[in-house]
Amino acid sequence: MKWTKGFAIEDMVGKEVVGLLEAALVRSGLDMPVAVLVNDTVGTLALGHYDDADTVAAVIIGTGTNACYLERADAIIKCQGLLTTSGCMVVNMEWGNFWSSHLPRTSYDIDLDLESPNPNDQGFEKMISGMYLGDIVRRVIIRMSQDSDIFGPVSSRLSIPFILQTPLLAAMHEDDSPELKEVDKILKEALEISEVSLKVRKLVVRVCDVVTRRAARLAAAGIVGILKKIGRDGSGGVTGGRSRSDVKMRRTVVAIEGGLYTSYTMFREYLHEALNEILGEDVAQHVILKVTEDGSGIGGALLAAAYSSGSVDNVQSL
Repeated sequence: MKWTKGFAIEDMVGKEVVGLLEAALVRSGLDMPVAVLVNDTVGTLALGHYDDADTVAAVIIGTGTNACYLERADAIIKCQGLLTTSGCMVVNMEWGNFWSSHLPRTSYDIDLDLESPNPNDQGFEKMISGMYLGDIVRRVIIRMSQDSDIFGPVSSRLSIPFILQTPLLAAMHEDDSPELKEVDKILKEALEISEVSLKVRKLVVRVCDVVTRRAARLAAAGIVGILKKIGRDGSGGVTGGRSRSDVKMRRTVVAIEGGLYTSYTMFREYLHEALNEILGEDVAQHVILKVTEDGSGIGGALLAAAYSSGSVDNVQSL
């Protein structure tokens, strides 16, 4: 196990967490064995599948990000000979740690990564999740402030990492007042940048838009990658010159949680726009992103109950 998102409890790294949790429960006088160990993404998939049997994947896009999906057990090389009754297995992707030369990393991404508590880890997460988007915008603003005088003297607060949190980014991005009063307020109160013209405020909104749109489109590409892997992107099994329109698409549900998606309207709209663009409207209309609530809690309880009743393998086949 490794820590991310600022956590750094060295004594826990590489340890078996269930045993440690059970020992802690015993020390607290609780006889409570741990039935299942799941992360929030798997819990979200469990809850999503419980509510809707067409749910085949789950995505968390909040402070951090991750995804998981239902895969055919015979498609998992490591599981040969260990097939479940249902023929399916949940794959926890930990996609936040995805790295690729194709990712459109900028100098701002590289600097953020190098200065983070976990350099060279969680590259995808640092480009799309709520913990980091505000700081990417801060880094763009400080570069602009250093290279020009549009913000006046360089504010010392611009040098404070994470001083501009993503909820503030969202508030500036979604400011629809004619004078961009919310942008002006946040620049003054959070960054101590005052007397900024409307033209410069519009420029700040544009920076927020570019960073948010990139994040949403990358998240959408990740979702499409999952659908492609399990043949739910409209191209699975297409041979002999058949077009995508000839393929009958099955209703496909992706359970989704996280404040970045649920609370940030522009992020959500850009993600949907990218899904439609990548999949095409004929296919995208069959893909439903369904918001769940408390997947980590309720989903974990469902899995524990299923394990205790011996019905954990009763999952609809893909």
